[in-house]
Amino acid sequence: MNGNGLLYAILNPLFALALAPLLLGLIKKVKALIQGRPGPPLLQQYYQLRKLFHKEIVYSSDSSFIMRLSPYLGIAFMLTASLFVPMLFIPETAWFGNIILFFYLMITAKFFMVLGGLDAGSTFGGMGSSREMTVSSIIEPATITSCAALAFVLKSTSIPQMFSSLLAGSIFSYPTLILVGISLFIIIIVESARVPVDNPETHLELTMIHEAMILEQSGPKLALSELSSGVRQTVLMALFINVIFPWGLSTGTGIPALLLAGGTMMVKMGILAITVGVFESLLAKIRFFRLPDFVVLGLFLSFITIVFELLT
Repeated sequence: MNGNGLLYAILNPLFALALAPLLLGLIKKVKALIQGRPGPPLLQQYYQLRKLFHKEIVYSSDSSFIMRLSPYLGIAFMLTASLFVPMLFIPETAWFGNIILFFYLMITAKFFMVLGGLDAGSTFGGMGSSREMTVSSIIEPATITSCAALAFVLKSTSIPQMFSSLLAGSIFSYPTLILVGISLFIIIIVESARVPVDNPETHLELTMIHEAMILEQSGPKLALSELSSGVRQTVLMALFINVIFPWGLSTGTGIPALLLAGGTMMVKMGILAITVGVFESLLAKIRFFRLPDFVVLGLFLSFITIVFELLT
């Protein structure tokens, strides 16, 4: 690995890790303002994580080493996945970035989180883990089809190469990407456990999915689980933004270029987070067995994109 690749391997995960709590706080703030409440401060998630890292860890007497390891494995896989989606600059070396491997890393992170939820042996953990895997199986066809659609349109399975092609052209050179963009937005909503699929604010038995899965975690382990979910959302948002609005992504590593790219990405991420907050506020949580009706739109649009590319 040369200096360019090493700098990328350090900066990209750190950027995702630092930005994740801010995006979570911004979405909460937007939803509170729409409901007529002042809501928590924008930096509340950082305060919450700091408090959790200083708390004592409590384990269920029925839990094993899986519950102890799962938060570390979850955040490790998510930080590795973040290497696949350039957020500040596109590295010179393309020894990584396969979009299929990227989604498999994210699935593996979720798999260990589900194992951690099951390991405690509690009713809530089992229920949340079961529901989480059901939702994952529902969204997986749409995710795979979206990956295939991106590969067909941009003639590559490497995410950095996709972004390079988009920087050299524009979204108008690939109009079908708008359809894929809608599919990616639905994937963000589902994978981030957002309304109308899940509600991250609730702790009611009948409505919890993701929160029930990590309910048995405490202290620093809970903080790592929440960070893992935040990084997942940030990375998916970065993928969506760089597919639809790739402008601002740097190709160099100079300090002014990196600062400009970082500022541009934060602005674009902020606008997308506000959009997600407004989207959540406009919809009600849908019934669990109606989830396929919501997800099928993403699957259909990605499939139409592939058919269109094959016919042209």
